[in-house]
Amino acid sequence: MNRVPPHRADRPVRAGIPEHGRVPRYYAVKAELFDLVETLGEGTVLPSERELAERFSVSRVTLRQAVSELVLEGKLIRRQGSGTFVAPPKLVQPLSLVSYTEGMRRQGVEPNRTVITVEELGADEGLARDLALDPGDPVVHLERVLLADDERIGLESTYLSLGRFPDLPEKLDPAGSLYACLTERLGVRFAEAEERVETVLATPREALLIGTNPALPMLLLHRVSYDVGGHPIERARSLYRGDRFSFVARLHADR
Repeated sequence: MNRVPPHRADRPVRAGIPEHGRVPRYYAVKAELFDLVETLGEGTVLPSERELAERFSVSRVTLRQAVSELVLEGKLIRRQGSGTFVAPPKLVQPLSLVSYTEGMRRQGVEPNRTVITVEELGADEGLARDLALDPGDPVVHLERVLLADDERIGLESTYLSLGRFPDLPEKLDPAGSLYACLTERLGVRFAEAEERVETVLATPREALLIGTNPALPMLLLHRVSYDVGGHPIERARSLYRGDRFSFVARLHADR
C-alpha cells in the first residue's frame, strides 16, 4: 500500500492516489519526491539519481519517470551539464486588461520582447470578423517572443487594423509595450476583452522560437480587445510555457 501524504488544500486529494492504493510505482515516488522538493529552496540542486533511487527503493528508470513529470509540471528544471534543480515559482499573469509589461513588473520581473515579425497582411475572414473589417483589409501583424528576466516564456501574435491605426508602424517600438503605445501615443482607451484559454502543444516552429520541448504542454490565449465604444482594437494569440506560467482571475457575481 502506498503512503498517502497529509492532505493539503492546494494539492490533489490523497495526492492523487486512489482509495484502493494501487498506482504506478513511479507516481507514488513522484508524490514523495514532490514532498522532498518542497523542503528544498528554490534553485537547490536535487540529490543524485543514485541517491534518490536508493532513498525511495526504486530503479533509476522509475525515478527518471517521476522526475520527468515534475519537470513537465514546472516543479523541477533541468540544466544541461549541471543537474536538476528546484524550479522558481510560476509567473502569474492576471486575466484582465493588464499588459504583459505591467503584469510582470508587479512581480518584480523585468519584461522584454524579441521581435520576430512585423508585417502588413490582408485580413482573412475570421480576422476580419473579429476586427469588424472586410476580408482583405490591411492589418498589421506583430509577432514577438516574450521574455521574463531574459528567459523566453512565450510567443505572441497581435493583429490590428492598419486603416484604424495607420501611424502604428512608425510610433510603435516593436520591442516595447504595445498597450502603452496604443494608450499613450494613439489615445486608445481599453474597456473590455473577450478571452479564451486552452492547452495545446507547441508547433515545431513555436517550440524553436520559445526554446522549449515540443512535448511540453502550453497555455494558449485568444483575446479580442474592445474600446469604450465597443469597437475592436486588436486580436491576439498568446502562447505561454505551461511549466513557467499560470493565470489568475477575480470573479464577480452578476448584478
